[in-house]
Formats: sequence, structure tokens, C-alpha cells
Amino acid sequence: MNAAPGMMSARAADLKCAETIQAQNPRIMRMYALLAVAASSLSVSGCMTAALGTVASVGVYAAQDRTIGEGIDDASASQQVKMRLMAADSVAFQEVDVEVANRALLLSGTAPTAEHRQAAETIARSIRTVDHVYNEIVVGEPSTMVRSAQDELITAQIRARLTASPSVRAININIETFHGNVYLMGLARSQHELERAAEIASVVGGVKRVVSFMQVRAPEQPYYAQAPNAGPEYRGADGVPGGDPPTGGTN
Repeated sequence: MNAAPGMMSARAADLKCAETIQAQNPRIMRMYALLAVAASSLSVSGCMTAALGTVASVGVYAAQDRTIGEGIDDASASQQVKMRLMAADSVAFQEVDVEVANRALLLSGTAPTAEHRQAAETIARSIRTVDHVYNEIVVGEPSTMVRSAQDELITAQIRARLTASPSVRAININIETFHGNVYLMGLARSQHELERAAEIASVVGGVKRVVSFMQVRAPEQPYYAQAPNAGPEYRGADGVPGGDPPTGGTN
């Protein structure tokens, strides 16, 4: 069926949108194109799904203050810890959550014994791309579905408030909530932003306490090289230095 007069076809609209995005941010557009090519080389199965997930993740890293390489390292570290925990004891560690941001790793959730809690920390410290490990695992029974849903709601509310705040760059912040305890990880551009993010999280209903593991990293400033003090150089008509300086007037 032909499009109604005055209306753009879906295909034309898609092309127009792509052209607009490319004009606004060619760097990210090129990155997506390269990743799309990589994804297309995989079989159309679970591998394709994983590739598309990687494209989405890299897109987030590109918008954050951490570099794409740092984001990939953090994701890899988190995945390695989760795999090692499952290999060690899939039942005991099924309620352990792993979050990595800027080479800092947070363990939260529950473990059946103090020995399991310590074992999880030992596994986390074995990852070479992790500099700091924060063990917030609680020894006890797993969370109920109701409690987990409440924690998810708290996380969503905090995310919404951080996004709405002009004082905080929410995309740089990771939020983990367990039994009403909120853990913030990621980057802040100043000490004020770090503190403001924690304050915003603390006033959400159902929050018992807020623990911030965020790091302050000021955004990089452009460097301007200062030329040495030197007078202007005058070149003659043939381009060779030493020509007559302009007289400031015309004949």
C-alpha cells in the first residue's frame, strides 16, 4: 500500500533518522556500524543475541565518562566472578549479586554461611582487573519474591530521581539494592555530585541506608598549547620568508 500524500514511508523515515544521527554524532555512528558488521558475521542464534547485547552495552559505555575499554573490562570482570561462583557452588551463591564499576567490585545478596561469604570474596579478589572488593553479602536466608520486588522498585525510583536531577549525571551511576540497603557505584564529576547522588537516594521510600562506593573523576579538560612569544612571519609573493611586511594601506 502506498503511503498517504504528505506522509513519509517507514523506510524513508528510518533512512532520515539514520542520517540525522550520523550527522549529530559520527563517532558513535561509526562504532555502531563496526559492531553491526561484527554481529552479522556470527550465526543467527544465541551468538547473534549476545552480539546485539554487546552493541547495546558498548553504546552505554560510549555515553559514560569511563572509556569503552574500561566498561568492557568491568563487564568481563563481573562475568568471570559470576561464572567462578557458579562453578564453586551454584546453590550457595545463587543469591549473590556482582557489580563492577571502574575496577571496584561489589558483592551483595545472601550466602548460607560465613565461610561461603568469605569464599565469594576470595574468588572476587582473584580477578586481575579488579582493584577493590567490597563485600556486603549477608549470611542468612535468600530473599523472598516480595522483598526482591520491593528492592527493584526502590532501584527504579532512585534511577528516575537521579535522571531528573540536573546536579547528577545518572548514566555514570550503578545502583544495587538489597533489603532496602542501597549501594551506589560509578563515577562522579565532583565531591558535590557524589554527595548529592547519595542524598537523592536516601529520601526514596523504603530505603534503610545508602552506601556510596562512587569515585570522583573530574572530566578531562582540553589542553591548549601556548605558542612561544614570536612576532608574525611575513612571506613574499613567492612564499619565501623575508618578504616585505604589509604597509596597512592600499594604492
